[in-house]
Amino acid sequence: MSSESKIKVMIVDDHAIVREGIAEVLEQSGEFEVVGQAGDGELAVELAQELGPDVIIMDIVMPFKDGIAACRDITAVLPDTRVLMLTASNRDSAIVQAVNAGATGYLQKLSGKEMLLSTLREVAGGEFSLQGEAARRLVTGMGGAPGPVPPDELNRLTVRERDLLRMFARGMSYAEIAEVRGNKNPMTVRNAVYAIRRKLGVGSRQEMGVWAARSGLLDDDELL
Repeated sequence: MSSESKIKVMIVDDHAIVREGIAEVLEQSGEFEVVGQAGDGELAVELAQELGPDVIIMDIVMPFKDGIAACRDITAVLPDTRVLMLTASNRDSAIVQAVNAGATGYLQKLSGKEMLLSTLREVAGGEFSLQGEAARRLVTGMGGAPGPVPPDELNRLTVRERDLLRMFARGMSYAEIAEVRGNKNPMTVRNAVYAIRRKLGVGSRQEMGVWAARSGLLDDDELL
């Protein structure tokens, strides 16, 4: 396959050994050309505008600028460049923020090379690719990429309830939240969380995490 017909890929990860390993897999496939690498989000934004890759493989947790912010900046100026998030995180809230930032693919680092290659083909071909049935339900069940929660919905929660939801969505246990809030009875926290679930009409921790991310309660670095 000529270099002109190959899919041009840029790899962004703060670990050089990860970048080199991915690059080797892509080059050996004969379908992809690695046109650049970056070790942080800031450099990724600069290189993307310089190189104009077809697809960017992007980690989330990186120095200077994380992958979510870098994805948002890149897709704003390069709408034809596709971004595949390759990360260790599989939390629903992370997936939602990646999608809202413009990513069209999400894959865990535990995936094998064949999964990586097939996902890259899908993303490069204009498809929306998420790993795992739960991730697919997250998007397709909501009629496409979910948008932000309207302000009036967020205002249904008190300041104290928002704070509790934020901690719960981060993955803290009832006991941990109780300790932070100076409440020695985790059952009190559990009852408060249940009340929030009823108010929002959600049925699980994952759904609460998605709602929190869509509402803007979680900053990018708080969900990783």
